[in-house]
Order: sequence, then structure tokens, then C-alpha cells
Amino acid sequence: MKRIMIAAAAFAALAATARLSADAADTWNHNCASCHGPDGAGKTKAGRMASVKDFTDGKYQDSFTDDQAIAQIKGGFKDKETGKEKMKAFGEKLTDPEIADLLKYVRAFRK
Repeated sequence: MKRIMIAAAAFAALAATARLSADAADTWNHNCASCHGPDGAGKTKAGRMASVKDFTDGKYQDSFTDDQAIAQIKGGFKDKETGKEKMKAFGEKLTDPEIADLLKYVRAFRK
């Protein structure tokens, strides 16, 4: 009986992880992929116009902390010289757990 309970708990945890991954992928596809690309490389027309960075590049991934990424997702990003919005803010659209899952998704693009 104890083995069945442990197996059920492990299955529930695995299902929850898969759901979170699917939710993060859905969030990415609906909000991010148009610029950053489905693979995170940023090789889209909009991505080239906005000079987005390649999330598959390990050096680039190392250049920012999770806290910095979360702040940028929440607050958006403006060009320092022109003040023009380069990435809209998602702090009012996404919850903190959704942003945390999205960041895990972004980190997984690293090659």
C-alpha cells in the first residue's frame, strides 16, 4: 500500500511538472516567440528589428541573473538612448509563478 501511495505521489509531481512546462511553452508561444522565435534564438523579423538576444547562447545566458530577467519580464525594456519600448511589460499580465516558469523555460534554450 505504501508503494502505491509513493508511486501516486511521484506521478502527481511528474504530471504537475509537465503541466507547468506546457503552460510555460504556451506563455512563450503567445507572448514571446514572435520576437524571440520559437527556439529562443531571436531570428525573426521582429527579433532582428528589436535586436533581441539569442537565448540559446550560453554566454548571453550567463550575462544576466534570474532576478534581472524577472525584472525585465515584469517591467519591459526600453532603448536607453531613445526611450523607445523594445519589449512590453508583462508584470500585470503574468503572475509571479507564471514568470518563474517562463524563466525556467527560457533557461532551457541554452545549448
